[in-house]
Formats: sequence, structure tokens, C-alpha cells
Amino acid sequence: MDGNDSVDPKQSTGDMTAFVQNLLQQMQSRFQTMSDSIIMKIDEMGSRIDELEQSINDLRAEMGAENSPSPSPSVPAVPKDDSKSPQ
Repeated sequence: MDGNDSVDPKQSTGDMTAFVQNLLQQMQSRFQTMSDSIIMKIDEMGSRIDELEQSINDLRAEMGAENSPSPSPSVPAVPKDDSKSPQ
């Protein structure tokens, strides 16, 4: 017989159980770290989107303030109607 055949099966099972538990704990730790990192990046993206929306609103307000004294070029102040002019 081989020298490895004298290993106690209960000890081998216990070693394997400990190994698997340790491996699962390491995996759980890594997944938690990745999850925390992803959540942090999502929060940062949300903040950046909020800042972008605020910048857009500020630009709209500035454009509205600059354009308010004069009428909008897309809407004429007095519509021309040449069909009623005498010939």
C-alpha cells in the first residue's frame, strides 16, 4: 500500500471543509469590496450628473437673461401680411 492511504478520512474531510470555508470567506470579502467600490462610483456619477444639471440650468438662466430685452428671432414682433397691401 501507498503511504498516503494511512491518512485519516475525517481529518481529510475536516481539512477540505476548512479550506472551502476559507475560500468562501475570501470570495465574500472580495465581492463586498467590489460592491462597495461600485456603489461609491455610482454615487460619484450621481453627484456629477447633479452638477451637470445645475450647470445646464445656470446656462439656461444666463441665456434667458441675455435674450430677454430683445424679441426672439424665431418669433417676429409684428407679423407681415403683404396680401392686404394696396396694388
